[in-house]
Amino acid sequence: MKYKYWLACMVERIGIRNVRRLSERYRDAKEIFDQPKEKLCADGTLTESAAEKLICGRLESDWEDEVEKMREKGIRLVTIEEGDYPLRLKEFRDAPYGLFVKGRLPSEENRTAAIIGARQCTPYGREMAEGLGKTLASAGVEVVSGMAKGIDGAGHFGALAGGGSTYAVLGCGADVCYPSGNMDLYRRIETEGGIISEYPPGSAPLPAHFPMRNRIISGLSDLVVIVEARMKSGSLITADLALEQGRDVYAVPGRIGDALSCGTNRLIKQGAGIILSREDFLKDLQIFCEESKFKKKFSKNSLEKGEVLVYSVLDLHSKNINEIIDETNLSAAECVCALAGLEEKGYIREVFQNYYIRRLED
Repeated sequence: MKYKYWLACMVERIGIRNVRRLSERYRDAKEIFDQPKEKLCADGTLTESAAEKLICGRLESDWEDEVEKMREKGIRLVTIEEGDYPLRLKEFRDAPYGLFVKGRLPSEENRTAAIIGARQCTPYGREMAEGLGKTLASAGVEVVSGMAKGIDGAGHFGALAGGGSTYAVLGCGADVCYPSGNMDLYRRIETEGGIISEYPPGSAPLPAHFPMRNRIISGLSDLVVIVEARMKSGSLITADLALEQGRDVYAVPGRIGDALSCGTNRLIKQGAGIILSREDFLKDLQIFCEESKFKKKFSKNSLEKGEVLVYSVLDLHSKNINEIIDETNLSAAECVCALAGLEEKGYIREVFQNYYIRRLED
């Protein structure tokens, strides 16, 4: 294991393609470790500069000790030569040589879907991501994302709420919770799915790591769902990677002119699948489950007159209580009473003080 660990740690030194060439050229990581620099250069596998970096890396650490530290942290290394390496990833030329894993890897038997999008998302985007994560998980689909703030985290939370498995691909070591505010989510994902990284334990969340980790998110997924994205964003890069990898891409539409809708609306214009409702989305994917698992019927008979009126003017874009009063012509007291009733019954929620949105149907 120490030789595999060493080679996995060399990815940042010499690049993933050089490491993959070495793993394909030689029998195993130990044979690579034992090669003299001249041999590595002579057979054309590496440049002299890359070979020098590899040789220097042999002496920089007690690799046996590093492997033991990794195990103490509950992390295991799965390399591309091993049988439990994800088959979805294995086919790509820039697949990671090794994956550091806390918890599990996605199942080969189950379908997987990535839910990604803007960090600075709107309440509408968060609600959509949570709802999609919950619906997919309830239908047995495993959810993959990057555990970032905003849409990524909402997708994970939704999957957990749906009783399913979810997996976070990090741009840092698998033992590093980033962002640090997501520690509770990190611990739940470790238990209910897995934390995955191609970077060794202790690796910092460097900006250059995140574009690289995006190819793993899409590669582990059968399809990729984008919920809110600006015109220039990492989510659109992931969408491009997904298309290159032969994955299906879906996008949630947003209001014309909203910055966070520009990227998703453009994807739809370019031919991405459009998500108009969670039920239709599942039908598109030919996933069927009992209607009661994901659809909550809205019944006017269960609501008071004022509640029906307030509910009718709400949608997934938050509205201030004063706007609601203006649109319904209710008194302030009547409006407050109706909002409280709707919230108690689970039809709406308060996203900020005095700002309300409809809940997605569960």
